[in-house]
This record gives sequence, C-alpha cells and structure tokens, in this order.
Amino acid sequence: MRSIWKGAISFGLVTIPVKLYSATEQRDVSFHQVHREDGARIKYKRVCTADGEEVPYSDIAKGYELPSGEMVVLTDEDFAELPLSSSRRIDVLQFVEQEEVDPIYFAKSYYLEPDAQGAKPYVLLRDALESSGQVAIVKIAIRQRESLATLRVREGVFVLETMLWPDEVRTPDFPFLDEDIEVRKQELSMATSLIESMEGEFDPSEYKDAYREALQAVIDAKVEGREVTRPAEEAEEEPAADLLSALRASVEAAKKSRGEKEGKAASGKKPAARKSSSSKSGSGSATKKEPAKGRGRKSA
Repeated sequence: MRSIWKGAISFGLVTIPVKLYSATEQRDVSFHQVHREDGARIKYKRVCTADGEEVPYSDIAKGYELPSGEMVVLTDEDFAELPLSSSRRIDVLQFVEQEEVDPIYFAKSYYLEPDAQGAKPYVLLRDALESSGQVAIVKIAIRQRESLATLRVREGVFVLETMLWPDEVRTPDFPFLDEDIEVRKQELSMATSLIESMEGEFDPSEYKDAYREALQAVIDAKVEGREVTRPAEEAEEEPAADLLSALRASVEAAKKSRGEKEGKAASGKKPAARKSSSSKSGSGSATKKEPAKGRGRKSA
C-alpha cells in the first residue's frame, strides 16, 4: 500500500508520528468514453466560455458562483492562508462509546501506521483505547478539507473513519411519517417471526457482486470472440394482496431455505467411522489392558 498523508496523532502532550493509507478500494469495472465506430478514446478540451479559446491547466483557478451569477475567483494563495490547524495533525478531541456515533456520519476509512520512532506510543494508545471499549473523536485535514473522524482499533491497527459534519446529513421529511398507520398485532408477530427465521452471523464472504461478475463475463466473452450468453430473467412475483399472508409465506420460504443450507452443510461432513465387531468384548478370555502411566485420576 502507498501512504497518502503523513502527520501525527496529538494526544495530550504525546505526539505519535503516523502514515495514512486508504483502507478500502473500489472494484468497479472502469470504462473509457470511446468513438462507437472505431473505439478511439474521446478527449475533452478545456475551453473558455467567454472567448472560445482553449485554456492551459496552469491558467485554471477555482471560482465561487454568487446568486447573481457573478464569479469570485480564488487563488492558491487564498487557500494557503486558511487556518488549518490540523493540516499535519490528528487532534484527539474526546473519547465516547462507539454506539453513540451514528454510522450515517461515516464517510471513508483509513489505516494508520506508526513511523519507526512512534511504534511504542502507538501501541500504548492502541491497547489503552481497545481496553476502554471506546472510540476517539478526532479532527483531521486531508487535501485541504477538515473533517471530524473516529479512531478505533481493528486487527491491531488504528482505523480512522472520516465523518460528515452535522449540516451535511439530511433530515428525512416524508409524508408517511405524519400518517397514523395502524399495524395489526398478528402482522407484527409474523414480521418478527420472519426476522427471527432469517437471523444469522454476518459473513461478508457469503455475498458477491452478481452484476460486476456478469459484466466481467460479457467483457471476457467479447475478448475471446465468444457469443455472449445472458442469464435468464427471474420472473417478477405479483405483490400479495394480503400483508399477513405474504409474511406467512415469507417465513415458510426462509425456513425452507435455511433447512436446505443446513442440509448441504451436514452432507459435507464425513460420517463417523463404525466400530468393527472385533473391538467389542465378545470373548470371555480377553484380558484387560493395564492403564497407561500418568493417565490415572489425580487425587483431590
């Protein structure tokens, strides 16, 4: 992995030099825009809308548009003068219970690696944070953007998860929230049964991106000159007229599906070996074996 940021965790009077790495990567199939006739790449020119001339990258600046349509042009010097106190620091602000942080605030995850001289304080803070069962609320600036973040421990390393600011999270405003929708007791009970029938331990490896796999298969087939076979479309089920009946049918389907999975798991196990008849004590002349040394029961 390649680090994208270098700085230090500032924890009281302790400074821990660290490197920042992206903890995730997109596996999407990437495309280029091309000319349909010959497959050549499409290029775009940066053209000024005022004079129609192409503008070199060195002459391009950032502009903020006012409601009137006028533009305020900002230079690199304007950005350099902004007060980013956390430009090279991860400032620890407080420690909270992990359940207090709503996952909707999380934006992106990063790993933190200590520099050679920072390994000891890194491990100290890591162990202390892990034993506390809490997460640290920190502030960091990456690529001229300051954000809140949480610091937690995963597989022996710090994971920094940047967060959205409160005004970046929308409040749901949907008409049904103001409606008085009645749910019958039987419907609630059946919905609860459906949830219970689908309970299990989360294993991400059990799931796959079917769309990406199908798309890659189409690309591979085109490369090899084979005919592309499309999977059969699943028949769309008609919506049930009765919610309770639909829930009951869903519970039965979930139980059947779970039974099939458990049956496959059981069939994969080797059957226990049968004891041969010679191992049974069928002869009265058979002598008892002396117990092995050191296997006797210890006295209390």
